[in-house]
Amino acid sequence: MALITLEKDGHVALAKINHPPANALSSKLIEEVDHLLTKVEHDDDIRVVVLHGEGRFFSAGADIKEFTSVDTGEEFSKMSANGQKVFERLENFVKPVIASIHGAALGGGLELAMACHIRLVTKSAKLGLPELQLGLIPGFAGTQRLPRLVGVAKAAEIMLTSDPITGEEAVQWGLANHAYADEELMEATLKLAKKISLKSPIAMKHTLHMLSYSKDQSFYDGVEAEAKSFGEVFVSADAKEGIQAFIEKRQPTFTGK
Repeated sequence: MALITLEKDGHVALAKINHPPANALSSKLIEEVDHLLTKVEHDDDIRVVVLHGEGRFFSAGADIKEFTSVDTGEEFSKMSANGQKVFERLENFVKPVIASIHGAALGGGLELAMACHIRLVTKSAKLGLPELQLGLIPGFAGTQRLPRLVGVAKAAEIMLTSDPITGEEAVQWGLANHAYADEELMEATLKLAKKISLKSPIAMKHTLHMLSYSKDQSFYDGVEAEAKSFGEVFVSADAKEGIQAFIEKRQPTFTGK
């Protein structure tokens, strides 16, 4: 794996996203998340996985420039469905995965974090789904996981305003488990990971499987609808304007077309 490095600390696997400058969630990075899960799944010495980011961010969003290489809505829907599949595997993974978030988890980066079982954040971290600022919508099941965590009204506010919330607010809203000072995050993350790693792997596997039953069919219907809408929105004039405005670092002008 070129974009994710893996180290072991006892029974804990430390998986570090290293995709400078912002650890953007490219198709390649999503593919490596899938490879990471395969690698640790078959390593009986690993009982807990910690996912964190190198540099200033956990993941500051999707790779927007990659979007410009996609020509059709069908391709975009396929890209969405592929990311959804990997993140669904992550959420249903047989070993606990902890997202340790500093700096920012935005857009696809937050969607990745929401698929993890536990989220720990710095108090100053920024978390949000700002896709509407680009004339797009979340495409990796963010529209379905966010309301399950924070409620429909708060999810609507986060998505419709594109405004991020802080790590402290994320804990208050139910999006994160605990918030720490920047210098305390990794120590606290490892402490929790090692505590969990002392539990029976068999019991943990079955507990995580039971948690998967908290999602009913409407979740999967919503995920499928999200992928379809993702492609339909992408071919709109507003999406083209939003992406171009982002690249040019200017405010977009949307027309509703």
